[in-house]
Amino acid sequence: MSVLAVDIGGTAIKYAEIDEAMNFLSHGSMDTPKSGREELVESIGKIYDGVKECNGIAISMPGIIDSEKGYVIMGGALRYNDGFYFRDALKERCPVAIHLENDAKCAALAEASAGSLKDVSNGMVLLFGTMIGGALIHDHQLYRGSHFSAGEVSYMITDRNGLPSKDGVWGNRCGVPQLCRLYAKTKGLHECEVNGRIVFDAVNSGDEEAVGVLKKYTSEIAVQIFNFQNVYDPDLFAIGGGISAQPAFIEAIREHLNGLYETCPYYVRRAEITTCKFRNDANLYGVYRCFINGHNPYHFGTDRA
Repeated sequence: MSVLAVDIGGTAIKYAEIDEAMNFLSHGSMDTPKSGREELVESIGKIYDGVKECNGIAISMPGIIDSEKGYVIMGGALRYNDGFYFRDALKERCPVAIHLENDAKCAALAEASAGSLKDVSNGMVLLFGTMIGGALIHDHQLYRGSHFSAGEVSYMITDRNGLPSKDGVWGNRCGVPQLCRLYAKTKGLHECEVNGRIVFDAVNSGDEEAVGVLKKYTSEIAVQIFNFQNVYDPDLFAIGGGISAQPAFIEAIREHLNGLYETCPYYVRRAEITTCKFRNDANLYGVYRCFINGHNPYHFGTDRA
């Protein structure tokens, strides 16, 4: 059996045909449509048309997702999906079984079943992309919350004055676009001239201004991980998203965390962080597992291989 796994991001759609051994039979990517939900459905339909044979489609996407109804409560970085019965619309275009899940929850399922969180009871996944995805594993289960929004860390208010602008929420303050904006401002560049690769090329070459930008950017990330540790007390944090492939990113967070613990006047549990095993493909593997596990993909029981 093969499944077409599709990871819809704020800027790009990644997809792969995955077989029962979790091998990628084919894979690719395309820009995420900006015009609206109809173009998004048609884009996935065209990907489906190019797959010779598959038993279903598994969709990972941003926002608050009612996976039981196939309904997008809130579309996250893609607000045109707000209040959208996505599964029904896609099934009209692609007449196969379809499963939807929040992207960070997909990553958490992949990491808890066969990745960095496989051997821990309680863990947390943080994915850095257009915004910040979050998901909780509790007692080897994906914890979804009472309204499907557990782990939605992007929408935490980080401005003490409330929400005077969109920058008052953590996802906009510490998503990857903010790193690029900080670098562009420091270098006197236009934002459209900068992406994450450019920033880390500069960091890895020893550019002092770039290193300073990374330190500023990761300082707030470390503060929130410090807070999550005190609130949820996980065994381990798994950090994902394309940026997690950069050792300098992870090391900068660790350095800030060490500084926080060295200066904290209270005894608190230290947060332990690692990278997601499946890195930028965690969402694809996770939503595939959702699909094949059927009615209860959120509990791994004794078989988490």
